[in-house]
Amino acid sequence: MKKVWLLFVSSLVLLLAACSSNATNVSGTTEVSAAGKVQKIIVGTGTQFPNVCFIDENGELTGYDIELVKAIDEKLPEYEFEFKTMDFTNLIISLETNKIDFIAHQMEVNKEREEKFLFNKEPYNIFPLKVTVHKDNNEIQSIEDLKGKKVGVTPTSSAAVVIEDYNKNQGIGAEVVYGSGSVDFQEQLKTGRIDAIISTPFAVDLVNEMADAQQKVVGDQLTNSKVYFLFQKDGSELADRIDEALVELKKEGVLSDLSLKWLGADYTSDF
Repeated sequence: MKKVWLLFVSSLVLLLAACSSNATNVSGTTEVSAAGKVQKIIVGTGTQFPNVCFIDENGELTGYDIELVKAIDEKLPEYEFEFKTMDFTNLIISLETNKIDFIAHQMEVNKEREEKFLFNKEPYNIFPLKVTVHKDNNEIQSIEDLKGKKVGVTPTSSAAVVIEDYNKNQGIGAEVVYGSGSVDFQEQLKTGRIDAIISTPFAVDLVNEMADAQQKVVGDQLTNSKVYFLFQKDGSELADRIDEALVELKKEGVLSDLSLKWLGADYTSDF
């Protein structure tokens, strides 16, 4: 009888140990246990950036950033990446409140983001920005022509930072109209409710092809920023592992192949 009791106690201890090894962190994701269990990582992204992060005709989340994250996931067996989609304006808040572990949505470096969060070290493409107007608009040829014009941007986006900076430091005098995303701005630009947006040539080509957006880019390039993933301040271990995977994917040509497929050109070769 004593042996049976000892066997029961031993089994109970093992069961409790197994249960305790699946502890979760503050964001609700699973921590790596001493036994080497896979850690679930919640990746914040969007659904309204054509060919970057969007829902295709089959209802599937895909695009350049999505397929790149999937390729990185395959390189890192200790992690399991799970996407969580939301409006772009909610991504920063979700990262700040530990609801997601990192953001994959063409994030560029700016002072405000650097103060609160952590960027990984390896960029995964460049993001050139230019003034974008309706194809029949010949009045606006450069950013200097935006004085008194309505310019649509998403709050906290790189486009918003650019036009706000031009207004403040160069006195452009554009009227900034804040909106919820690219789909809304496509319609507003097409119907003349706004005069311009700040966008990247590959996005313009894609929305013209997919949604008959009737857009064109004009003037000089405003920025040519590098794009990174954005992490919580204490996410350096995850960021470093993702950088290691990115280096391998670049060497293997996967990064440039994905850019060619989804963005229409190789935006990964200038860094």
